[in-house]
Amino acid sequence: MSAITGTPLTPAASRAGGGIGQSVRDSLVIARRNLIRMARIPEMIIFGLIQPIMFVVLFSYVFGGSMMIGGSTSPAEYRNFLMAGIFAQTVTFATAGAGAGIADDMHKGLIDRFRSLPMARGAVLTGRTLADLVQTTLTLLVLAAVALLVGWRTHENIGKVLGGFALLLLLGYAFSWIGALIGLSVRTPEAATSGGLIWLFPVTFISNAFVPTENMAGWLQPIAEWNPFSATVQACRVLFGNPGVSPSDAWPMVHPVWASLLWSLLILVVFRTLAVRKYRQAAV
Repeated sequence: MSAITGTPLTPAASRAGGGIGQSVRDSLVIARRNLIRMARIPEMIIFGLIQPIMFVVLFSYVFGGSMMIGGSTSPAEYRNFLMAGIFAQTVTFATAGAGAGIADDMHKGLIDRFRSLPMARGAVLTGRTLADLVQTTLTLLVLAAVALLVGWRTHENIGKVLGGFALLLLLGYAFSWIGALIGLSVRTPEAATSGGLIWLFPVTFISNAFVPTENMAGWLQPIAEWNPFSATVQACRVLFGNPGVSPSDAWPMVHPVWASLLWSLLILVVFRTLAVRKYRQAAV
């Protein structure tokens, strides 16, 4: 309500008065709402932890003695090689959850209620992706503890190690906007989950996450080396001091930290723009 005229403020008028500050506040309110919802449904977090832990155990102990890393088939060497890939896979697989959550809100009509409120249009999506980022951070912490238990070790200073985890979270946040776009483009949460996973499997497996790219077919190696996912995995191995630094002369493999930053920021800008535009079109 306007304090002077007693007439209701329209959403557009409220947003115009609030600007960036209002958008930030709205985004934080939506993020808080989603975090409270996650806390009240703990199985969402528990099931999100089970899959990456299973991957750590299965890959470490089933394939550990059969993979040659740096001329050695030592299971310990493979575990150190593997963990950057598992970390990256975990943050990107959160994309499916982000898409399903937004599709569920759309399906239940909650998004329509948000549209009727005097709030920034992009805040609904930004708040959701920020909440997913918090959940992803918690998952990474637990997964890192499990990795230490199975023998994973870092060999660089704490600053570089934290930098590696920061790149992982940036990649996960960028990919969550792909999930947001998928969630806005389908009719049901089930379709969003399927649509969020189908394309992730080739992205994560046609990469350097689980096997060195030099062991792949010649025509497949450039695809894997220029994969944004591979750049982040390679950057983490460098920052963690783990084995598996590829001798490839492909630019993302020679400069993986810069490649990871550029790929993640590009994905973030492009898919945030597309997702917000899709949200506005749906709101008409």
